[in-house]
Amino acid sequence: MDLHEGVLTVRQALQRVGGELLIVAPKTQRSARRVALPSECVTALRAQRAQQLADRKAAGANWKGTAQGLVFTTKNGTPIEPRNLNRSFEALCVRAGVRMVRFHDLRHTCASLLHEQGADARMIMEVLGHSSIRVTMDIYTFVRLDSQRSAFDRVGDALRGNGNGPGDDDGSAGVLAAV
Repeated sequence: MDLHEGVLTVRQALQRVGGELLIVAPKTQRSARRVALPSECVTALRAQRAQQLADRKAAGANWKGTAQGLVFTTKNGTPIEPRNLNRSFEALCVRAGVRMVRFHDLRHTCASLLHEQGADARMIMEVLGHSSIRVTMDIYTFVRLDSQRSAFDRVGDALRGNGNGPGDDDGSAGVLAAV
């Protein structure tokens, strides 16, 4: 992770194999990737890095962290058990007063929000590390009702000749005449 440049490089994954958590290569070639980080994430990751260094110092000889470069670990440097991550995330949702979702659902939310903001499907696919745009768009994105409503409001404006987009004429040609 390069916090100066704001780039996260995904080189490994944590996977349970035979009851044991192991660091493994990502599932596919596309899963190994570089992702630009928004400034909010960089700030949070800097704080996480400082906390991890403090944990390492406090643990002393009991630090079990390795050179694997894990960003999030337990207080003694071991990988976080996925079940514990999910429990912690659920507690965080409750404290924040937001709807409970699975931690994995954050990938779907990210894809959908990027899509709503006009991000290109290929870019979303690359951020998520998918090998197929179809998987990204068919499984990972959803359209919220308020986005549908907003889009239909814009269609209504266009039909009434109230559009403010590039190339708008005075409305005298009428959209309905062209249909």
